[in-house]
Amino acid sequence: MIFEIRTYQLKPGTVPNAVQAFADKIENRVKLSPLAGFWHTEVGELNKIIHIWPYKDINERNEIRAKAVETKVWPPAISDFVTDMESKIVYPAAFSPNFQPGEHGTCYEFRTYTYGAGAIPKIMESWSKHIGERVKVSPLIFAGYTEIGPLNQWIHVWAYKNMGERERLRGLAMKPGSWPPPRPEGVVMHRMVNTFAVPAAFSPLK
Repeated sequence: MIFEIRTYQLKPGTVPNAVQAFADKIENRVKLSPLAGFWHTEVGELNKIIHIWPYKDINERNEIRAKAVETKVWPPAISDFVTDMESKIVYPAAFSPNFQPGEHGTCYEFRTYTYGAGAIPKIMESWSKHIGERVKVSPLIFAGYTEIGPLNQWIHVWAYKNMGERERLRGLAMKPGSWPPPRPEGVVMHRMVNTFAVPAAFSPLK
């Protein structure tokens, strides 16, 4: 299974209009393939929307997107609002919940770590030894790595009821030797980006 993470940078003040444009079209679009989730950023780089789509593989993704355009159910009319667009194809880790629908709260944390080439398998192995204890504290929504788009990225998504709960639960989780997982020998991290986002009313994850 693959997941397409699409992130659009919007002009200031246009996020409500863009969200409504998606809401107007989403009922017919999800008849072709499911939406994993839809959010707008609240902390980090603002005026962004994030929408995530699962597919069996690249071929299914291409076929469904072509059919959506051909039948005119997609895309929503947001071209006047968008200043930049990014798409990533990500593969899930073996332990990832893979954006299972559910209600978790208003605070979704998207963490993106960029590593040196060849590091991702080592990162997944390290995480697999510690993730069981971590998810007893708060739910993991997704963990996986980029295959198309910016490479060598490790993306993990967490959900909390609110920012206060996030601070409290992260404090509980971050015990010495427990979390975060130790970085494997020889692995170099180049960049860390953290974004908090709020789900839309029509998002299967909220």
